[in-house]
Amino acid sequence: MRLLLTEDDPHLGELMAQGLRRAGWSVDTVASWADAEAALGVVSYQTLVLDLGLPDGDGLALLRDLRRRGDALPVLVTTARGRISDRVLGLNAGADDYLVKPFAMDELVARLGAILRRAAGPPRAVYRLGNLAVDPASRMVTIGDTLHSFPRRELTVLEWLVRASPRVVQKSTLEEALGSFDRDIGANAIEVYVMRLRKRLAQLGTDVGIRTERGQGYRLVHEKLP
Repeated sequence: MRLLLTEDDPHLGELMAQGLRRAGWSVDTVASWADAEAALGVVSYQTLVLDLGLPDGDGLALLRDLRRRGDALPVLVTTARGRISDRVLGLNAGADDYLVKPFAMDELVARLGAILRRAAGPPRAVYRLGNLAVDPASRMVTIGDTLHSFPRRELTVLEWLVRASPRVVQKSTLEEALGSFDRDIGANAIEVYVMRLRKRLAQLGTDVGIRTERGQGYRLVHEKLP
């Protein structure tokens, strides 16, 4: 499970990252709003641990922006702001949980587990084609018996393709789907993401391929394509 940790205190951030890795998490650490936005734009995380006191902006504004875009990524806020009014503000902004510093690592790990269990809800569909399986709930891709984490935009394209297979997915549909990540996404950008996704699927040994249907869009098929 992959997690994005935002913490502007380098020492505390390293301690938290070490504790989370010992608990089995794969952790990426950033110290600013800008770096968090950049990471969220290219990596598909299972959860976000968000410090509110970032040097280039308030973490609450980042959280509100995520929710405004319709992003349901589970978010655990960690902050020194411990008043009841602060907690209410954070939860109303879209946080799934709110943990006041200082805290024990065991509590942080336990709260993250609880957040993920709530986010998972009832069992959801896993979409399969050949040796490929895409789980929208966990945002993970399985190829054969191996679990993989795909970049966020490529995963969105893949999910649309595998859901629709063997039908064609229009380019305009993919443009709209990626619009929550790129405000000015266009057909040329779609071609770039599809090219990257084709390369990644081939490198990972899938037995599926993306076929271009000229003038229409793309189709995911159960066969390797050149």
